[in-house]
Amino acid sequence: MARIFITGSSDGLGALTARRLISQGHTVVLHARNPQRAGDASAAVPGAAAVLVADLTSVKETLRLASEADAKHGPFDAVVHNAGLYLGMERVPGKDGLPSLFQVNVLAPYILAATMKKPKRLVFVSSGLHRSGRHRLDREGKLVGAGYSDTKLHDIMLANAFARRWGDVQSNSLDPGWVPTKMGGAGATDDIEMAVDTYVMLVLGEGEAKGKTGRYFRDSREATPAKDALDERLQDRLLEELGKISGVKLEDE
Repeated sequence: MARIFITGSSDGLGALTARRLISQGHTVVLHARNPQRAGDASAAVPGAAAVLVADLTSVKETLRLASEADAKHGPFDAVVHNAGLYLGMERVPGKDGLPSLFQVNVLAPYILAATMKKPKRLVFVSSGLHRSGRHRLDREGKLVGAGYSDTKLHDIMLANAFARRWGDVQSNSLDPGWVPTKMGGAGATDDIEMAVDTYVMLVLGEGEAKGKTGRYFRDSREATPAKDALDERLQDRLLEELGKISGVKLEDE
């Protein structure tokens, strides 16, 4: 049985995936941004091993989360970078004064992946909207603004960059589709159970994902992401810039 850590798992796809995995006998550690949401997570996912609390708009709290997860509950077979914010949050500053959307969707996954003990599998949650995103890196490699679509492009870039840097870790990304969650809305038309199937497949490294790394999936099948997501030069520039912003250096080995 696997041991799994899922960020942003107090509701939505994070909670649904956790419930599915627990029903199969796996051990799942949840994450919520504050104590109130931790209570929601415990209620939504009975049987979870623990709920860890950290505001991902704070580098300090994100670093503490990485340390606490490893020390108390690791090592993990899989870490799912599921926490995410949506449209409008790119203009809302977080605890560190940076845009909340960028810090939760991109900087926090980088920090957690770079500082936690390597799991067997990393899963980064992207979106089909990444196809309209831009890498937002200027000639000096600095990030210049980032909307939701941009951050979802960054998530695929991160998955692919970690896959290249760490040959002993399977690192992949997924598009859950437009599903009826709080973020997707009640009018969403894609199959939420199929989205959970894709999460679980990547978490366990089974099915179409078996033995694969640096790949992008939708509906439990491998798909082809936007061209920029596959650009190794852009991936490396993104890692370098995130390291400068966070103060967290990524070790290749």
